[in-house]
Amino acid sequence: MGGKLFRNFSFFSATLSFFLLVGIFAILFHYAQESMHTFGFDFLWTEKWEPGEDDEGGIFGGYIPMVGTLLSTIIAMVLATPLAMGIAIFLTEIASVNVAKPVSIAIELLAAIPSIIYGMWGLFYFAPIVQATFGGNGVGLLTAGIVLAIMIIPFMAAITRDSMNTTPSVLKESAYAMGATKFEVIKDVIMPYSKGGIIGSIILALGRALGETMAVAFLIGSVMHLPSKITDPTTSIPVLLANNFAEAEDLEMSSMYFLALILFVVSFIIISLAKFYFLGRKVN
Repeated sequence: MGGKLFRNFSFFSATLSFFLLVGIFAILFHYAQESMHTFGFDFLWTEKWEPGEDDEGGIFGGYIPMVGTLLSTIIAMVLATPLAMGIAIFLTEIASVNVAKPVSIAIELLAAIPSIIYGMWGLFYFAPIVQATFGGNGVGLLTAGIVLAIMIIPFMAAITRDSMNTTPSVLKESAYAMGATKFEVIKDVIMPYSKGGIIGSIILALGRALGETMAVAFLIGSVMHLPSKITDPTTSIPVLLANNFAEAEDLEMSSMYFLALILFVVSFIIISLAKFYFLGRKVN
């Protein structure tokens, strides 16, 4: 009786998750129809976001927020990936147990800090540094990318660390017995063995970075401006949705649903790639 109940509950939970995913896609697709029919694929290349007056619909395009999302995510990934790999290597192969345990806890606790706190911290700490170093007002792509990198480091470092810990001791001991240095063991034994987890952590962190809203809203500038340099202010899809959704109507509202649909599809593809990559490794 208990086994049947548990099996039915598990089936219900899995089915519910699937229908929730389909339901979210269906809602976004439905409310994006007006914008899709009005602008078509030109929406992806249009830089204007100008609501019309009175009964005029206005002109809306997703190019600038899409570029802002892409560039801020790239900056974050470039900064976070080597740091996260270094943290994972330090915790698994270099640090003593007495050091590794508290540092691991501290790294994981970083993931529990609300994103709005990261945004406030970045605004009052990193923005003046960027302003003093590169000029401008300190608010823009670079500042947003730096704070976004700090936010995704815990996810990437934790998954990479756990993946490296699965390396069998016999492989490492055999390499040391043959005269390999610690660097060679890390490079030629641990990294290849945990490659799947490392790639998965990068893809999952990428998906996390794409959808970040509040911290980026504090730091990216929130202006519909195509950046010409790394310190320029701009906007991103999540930031545009958060700032304009409450006041949007009609065609603008539909265009925002169109942007949300684009972000949903891109995030879904990234997470799916990570999942299928892990499944492929298990099968092989």
